[in-house]
Amino acid sequence: MAISEEDVRRVAALAQLELAPEETERLARDLGAFLAYVERVDLPEEPDTEDEPATTLREDRAEPWLLPGEAVRDAPGARDGLFRVPPAIEG
Repeated sequence: MAISEEDVRRVAALAQLELAPEETERLARDLGAFLAYVERVDLPEEPDTEDEPATTLREDRAEPWLLPGEAVRDAPGARDGLFRVPPAIEG
């Protein structure tokens, strides 16, 4: 699929991007090559699952995964059942 430089300029304007002429030319060439590749590897809409074994779904139910305190038991610097981490924002 060919992408024209005009297509690139139109999309750049929509994205409020300023492109140099050489960038517009390069992007048109690169995007065209990318779309040509995508067309080559395009998969059918529905994959063929005829020979695949059927799967069953388990009932979705909530179960406790960790008891309180188990998650932080081996964490460095844990205190009072909480993780201690360095401040993300210093005042």
